[in-house]
Amino acid sequence: MKYKIITAEEAASFLNNGDIVGFSGFTPAGSPSTVPDAISRRAEELHRNGKEFKIGMYTGASTGALLDGSLAKSKAVIFRTPYQSNGDMRNALNSGEVSYFDMHLSHLSQELRYGFMPKPKFAIIEACHITEDGDIVLTSGVGISPTICRLADHIIIELNEAFPQSFSGIHDIYEPNDPPYRQPIPLSNVNDRIGSPILKIDHSKVIGVVKANNPVNIEPFTAVDEVTSKIGDNVAKFLEGELKAGRIPKEFLPIQSGVGNIANAVLGALGSNENIPPFEMYTEVIQDSVIGLIRKGRVRFVSGCSLTVSKDVMPEIIKDIDFFKDRVILRPQEISNNPEIVRRLGLITINTALEADIFGNINSTHILGTKMMNGLGGSGDFTRNAYISIYTCPSVAKGGKISAIVPLVSHTDHSEHSVKILITEQGIADLRGKSPRQRAEEIINNCVHPDYRNLLRQYLNSAPQGHTPLNLNNCFEMHKALAETGDMHNAKF
Repeated sequence: MKYKIITAEEAASFLNNGDIVGFSGFTPAGSPSTVPDAISRRAEELHRNGKEFKIGMYTGASTGALLDGSLAKSKAVIFRTPYQSNGDMRNALNSGEVSYFDMHLSHLSQELRYGFMPKPKFAIIEACHITEDGDIVLTSGVGISPTICRLADHIIIELNEAFPQSFSGIHDIYEPNDPPYRQPIPLSNVNDRIGSPILKIDHSKVIGVVKANNPVNIEPFTAVDEVTSKIGDNVAKFLEGELKAGRIPKEFLPIQSGVGNIANAVLGALGSNENIPPFEMYTEVIQDSVIGLIRKGRVRFVSGCSLTVSKDVMPEIIKDIDFFKDRVILRPQEISNNPEIVRRLGLITINTALEADIFGNINSTHILGTKMMNGLGGSGDFTRNAYISIYTCPSVAKGGKISAIVPLVSHTDHSEHSVKILITEQGIADLRGKSPRQRAEEIINNCVHPDYRNLLRQYLNSAPQGHTPLNLNNCFEMHKALAETGDMHNAKF
């Protein structure tokens, strides 16, 4: 089927003030960039002429500078969900310029279908190929593409010729029915295929195709350093101990890992530990470290939502795409993050905390309780349903002026009831089967930086007797000291 070829500017001209747009991709992987950049320039031109132009945005997760960044700088966004990591967008939502609602990534597609949020008028989808029947082969990320194509009135395809047609076959597109007709998702193994390798769409919705050539331009994450390396070693040490104790089956269990340099360090440590057998992964984001472990045979198979690899690694994957299609599947995020699947497969989940408290509550999103950093992402999808849920973080930040472990988190994303293990470069806190006071002692003794242990013990001793040793008078004293003096060491209990 032949669609009309249009320019990015022509595509942008179809959008009007107040329209709601869904974008493909998950992280910059699979996210369109040429059409969003044209939308940004259209917004700037209309603003110069005194006309209003803003759109609502749905995405799979974060995007990149040419989507989140350019639209935020152009003041072209009314609202944004569910996750972002761009500095310009972050500033816009923290200033109140953009309304932002954070949510679990696995929930977005179904809540759009349920009508809990307004449906998108446009779906803008990055593709590497359009089949003879007019359907779409996606690129390196899936996200919410099936649902926004189903719901949108119009579809614009950004055909990214930097990705070869040989990418076809790496995707597994499956969309569950909604209640009361939903059936169990028929996925019992990490490598099960349950859907279609192509995204089937209503061809009558397609306005046109914008040709683009946008190679992957993702920079590698920060290299592993002494602190992140020690965190990785501690995670591997803990899991090795669980294997030896028989609390993890000898075959091991699939791993879910978050994104970033700590995640890379953890995966590197797991891959180099000879006492941990080759393993599978069922996760959101497949990053550089996973690709190396696949080549070494340490990761047998990985299911994810996106191939978020660096500009140096993607050409290697494209060159050896047949090898990777036998070992990698990309799924929509309501399947990659689905709680039903997480619990069935028995995932060991490893995510990063921005802040933890002495009871095991986790803050993944907010600085001092008010400033949004990135968002919840998929961490809650995995944590609440894991076989073992692990959170990692460095014990201190900003040259030691911030303790990542505090009396009470300034914002709660994951409660103590969901978090089983906390790991820093200092050590491992096993929170399973412990009371609040026992958890506090376990965390202070094993995870807190030595500079802050006495301070947190002083807080614990100041708390009145009760099931949970919480002192309402000073539980945020460390946050107040940081806000007022720039250093948590100045807290007084």
